Amino acid sequence: MYQNCLKRVIDFALSVLGIVVLSPVLILLSILIKCTSKGPVFFRQKRVGKDDTHFMIYKFRTMRTDTPTDMPTHLLENPDQFITPVGRFLRKTSLDELPQLFNICSGDMAIVGPRPALWNQFDLIALRDENGSSRIRPGLTGLAQISGRDELEIEVKAGLDGKYASHITFGEDTRIFFATIFSVLRHDGVQEGKRS
Repeated sequence: MYQNCLKRVIDFALSVLGIVVLSPVLILLSILIKCTSKGPVFFRQKRVGKDDTHFMIYKFRTMRTDTPTDMPTHLLENPDQFITPVGRFLRKTSLDELPQLFNICSGDMAIVGPRPALWNQFDLIALRDENGSSRIRPGLTGLAQISGRDELEIEVKAGLDGKYASHITFGEDTRIFFATIFSVLRHDGVQEGKRS
């Protein structure tokens, strides 16, 4: 019952509450982004959702408008040249992810689930199709995010996604949610640029 109905109800309620409570922060960050760099406030990108459908994910824009598109930041040769000063702070604190509350509210995402893959991450998508994690809504955070994030190899990340998809409970979602808060505070597993 939790996975089929209650999870979505909780996601919707918490995302609406988050948007309302954090609206002053959302407005302030929007002004800072607009005043300190050229380009839109929000960054939109095509991602893979439940059952391999596509949707547009929303984030606060943290990079210049001439940054290569559809490429994970950790694969860029020199991401520092593209990240804006405000963007560096947003990425370090994960505040750039806050607009995904709107994705959760609309039903494209959940609070907890596999992070939505880029449409062209075919290796990750194929592995998720195999282990069944592509059949659930992607999340703002997930088991992989509290287990290493960008430091994880694709196979390991997909394996954790499959493990989560096979055991979705309120208790596990609660554990992952609070573990994410501590992970963000410690800046665990964040990698900018290619590994040497």
